[in-house]
This record gives sequence, C-alpha cells and structure tokens, in this order.
Amino acid sequence: MVTTFKLCSEQLSAQPHYDYGMRAVKTVITAAGNLKRAEPTADEMVLLLRALQDVNVPKFLAFDLPLFSGIINDLFPGKKRPELDYGALFAIMKNVIATKNLQAAPWFVGKVIELYEMIVVRHGLMLVGPTGGGKSSNLHTLEETLGQLKKAKIEGFAYEKVIISQLNPKSITMGQMYGEFDANTHEWQDGIMSTMYRIAASSPTVDRKWIVFDGPVDAIWIENMNTVLDDNKKLCLNSGEIIKMSPEMTMMFEVEDLTVASPATVSRVGIIYMEPDSLGVDVLLVSWMNILPDLVTNSTKTKLRELFDVYVKSAMSFMRTNCKELAPSCNNNLMQSCLQVLDCYMERFNVKEGREDPTEQEVGFNVVYSVNVYHITSHHITHSHHRITNTIHSIPLQHSSKRSRVKSSTSSCLRSFGPSGAPPTRPEGFDFPSF
Repeated sequence: MVTTFKLCSEQLSAQPHYDYGMRAVKTVITAAGNLKRAEPTADEMVLLLRALQDVNVPKFLAFDLPLFSGIINDLFPGKKRPELDYGALFAIMKNVIATKNLQAAPWFVGKVIELYEMIVVRHGLMLVGPTGGGKSSNLHTLEETLGQLKKAKIEGFAYEKVIISQLNPKSITMGQMYGEFDANTHEWQDGIMSTMYRIAASSPTVDRKWIVFDGPVDAIWIENMNTVLDDNKKLCLNSGEIIKMSPEMTMMFEVEDLTVASPATVSRVGIIYMEPDSLGVDVLLVSWMNILPDLVTNSTKTKLRELFDVYVKSAMSFMRTNCKELAPSCNNNLMQSCLQVLDCYMERFNVKEGREDPTEQEVGFNVVYSVNVYHITSHHITHSHHRITNTIHSIPLQHSSKRSRVKSSTSSCLRSFGPSGAPPTRPEGFDFPSF
C-alpha cells in the first residue's frame, strides 16, 4: 500500500486534489477492513487491491487512470478485481436515471457507485470538476436511489431516506455562515450553516442528512471546517459551542477545483472527480430528444441526429484547435446552448401540424450562435466569417453536398452584424418562429 502511494506521487500528474498522505492510508485501511468483515474468507491481497482502487480511482483524471492501473498490475501480479454485484442498488439506480431523463452511460453509473462507496468510508467528500460533468445529477441520483431502497425495505448501508440541506458558501459572509456576535448587543446570532448542522446533528431519525456546499472553495471558510472533516467530527463555533456530528450526517462539497484549498483540507475529504469530456455530449442530445414534442416523428429525430453528427461535432473540433475563446467553455456547455437555441424551432410542433422539418440552415444557424458565438465580436467579424467558413469545410467529404446549402446562410448571418456587433434581427435564409 505504501509503495502504491509512493509510485503514484512519482509517476502521476500533480493535481491540487491528489493526496497520498497518512489520511489517505487510513482511508484505505478502513475500506479494506470493511471488505474483510464482509468477506472473511476472501484473499486479503485482492481485498487490499479493491480498497486501493475504491479510494483512489474516483479522484484520478482520465489520463492518470492507465498509469495507476499499470502500478496496480505491477504490485499485484496475477490478482484481478472481481466483478461486483450491487443487486438492488444497481437496478433501482437504473430506474431512477431513466425517470430523471438521464442516460445510464457506463461512466456516469460508475461515478454514482463511486459516490456511494465514498459515503461508506468517508463522512466528508467533494465532487470536483467543471460545470457540465454531472456532479449535481450524480448526487441527486444517489439520493433518490437510497430513498427508494428504503421504501422497498431492502437492507444495506445508508439505505435510508436522504434529507439534503444546501447552501452556497460564497453568497454569504462568514458571520452569516457560521454565526457571529452582534456588534451592538454582543449577543450571539447563529449562522445559516451552523443552524443546519445543529438541526441535522440533533435529529433522532435514522434518515441520512447531507449538508451540501455548492460553490467555490476558498482558504477562509473551508479552514473552519477542518475539525468537522477530520476524526473529531465536531463543529467549533466562536461562541464556544461544540456540536458533534451524528453518524447519519455527511458533509458534501460541489466545487469546480481545489486550487486554493490547503493540503490539510484536501487530505480530510474523499474526492470524486467528474470530467465533462468523459461524460460526452451525446447523452445531452439523447435526453433532449426524449422530451421533444409528440409531433416530432422518429424520422425527424433521426435527421436531427445526423445533422448534429455532421455539423456540431465538426464545429466544436475546429473551434478547439483553431479559435481563441473570449470566455472559457466546455463542449457540454456548447451543446446545451445549441439545444436551447434549437428549442425555438421545435415550437412549431407544439401548435400546428403540417409544418416542415427543421432544415440544415436552421441547424447551421444554431451552430453559429452557440458553438461559434464565443469568438464573435464587433471588431473581428471578418475573421469569424473566415473561421466559420472553415468550420463548414471541415465537415467530412461524404457530406460535401451539404456544405453549399448552409454556407450561404451562415455567410449572410455574419454579414448582418452591424458595426456595434449586435446580432441580426432576421438573417436571410433563417425563419425565426413567432410565439
């Protein structure tokens, strides 16, 4: 185990949320102990391998996973992780994912399982990653799954109803969060977080209580949580009050990164890293198609899928390699923007029958105003015109006949920008729907 952490620190990339210290060792020992109690006759080397993977794999970036797998294979020759059967947990999770109109992509299902496994061994954890990686969907999917397992009277660790208390720590002051003495009366006033924590800690029910901090982490407010996140499990307030955490409580953080968090904080929590690139954009398209109006036929959906494969992915690829963004974005965000623009054209299917299918020109317009809009400004329309024209020409050759049909429309769209850079009111070749 120590050799594994040593090799990881030497060979894997340096990330703010990577930790190979004593708390990481303790977590692996705890996980291995839980596995040993559940399977007393199992091979201890296999149990240790599983514990190392369960604790470390969730936090690694995609390009570090092959290196970690190589280290594990070298240190545990001939040992393989057995296929695990999560039984009712997996079955009900798939139903919850379908009910929420999400897609049961293997990567996403694996992250939900990782979140559950992390709750088993940690009372504090962080979901880390850029917006669009599925952090909130992961959390709420597991919440509903555990609640349904409780209703079905299936026994298992944490198979209880989940009560979530959520706040954005950066939207309030430190005094409003933890509590403070009134400057005039010198009376103690409880903060929002301390009140939520006290209610959860004093609750006599067996329901799981998750306190979720959905917002950026800074070195000021998070340091006051160190006594909560370590083995003390106590919240110490300036009033002198000390509130002990109940066994049913879990502290969760949804953050984009941990660049300003101290190593002391990182070592106290379990990390689950969720990358938008690993989730992909296809799942967004499938979920969007599931909620299209009833009048949208299967043939229309098939055509839309083909157009997205031809235009959107080519535009994203070109923009990433040849354009400089004015504001950072991820592909999932661009796809979501494109789908929201295209929703305008779906209005026709909600009101009247007999209207034509969305055209290639309309999809091209969406690409311009969602994927390529991040590098369009009033002082370089000419350059944007050239870039988007190249985007169209980057479409595979077998679809070259479609290039000419959309090129004229995108060109007229860009030419309609005025000196102020304002968007066109009605570009030639596009039909804005009326509401």
